Amino acid sequence: MARPPMKSADEKLRIVLAVLKGELSASDAARRHRVSEQSVHNWKNQFLDGGRAALVAGKSRPSSREVQLAEELEATKAALGEAHVELRVLKRVTEALPPSRSSK
Repeated sequence: MARPPMKSADEKLRIVLAVLKGELSASDAARRHRVSEQSVHNWKNQFLDGGRAALVAGKSRPSSREVQLAEELEATKAALGEAHVELRVLKRVTEALPPSRSSK
């Protein structure tokens, strides 16, 4: 018998929530979604452990958008720092040059 395709995180979440809400028993959910009852119990425990860890930490993880923005901010800071150094070097070089004839 071929193994059924793996369930996505969203599918697992729907199954776990149905079990937690009492809409389905773990065995009914397993039968309906063609997975083992042990898988349903494992998903439920993972879900509860993840929620517990989030409560202990007191905050949620940054969203992917927040991570992206933080990376962009760091790249912008680096570019600004490089431009600042280049500007300082150019100022020193121009100050060290003899005055041009047109400025006399």
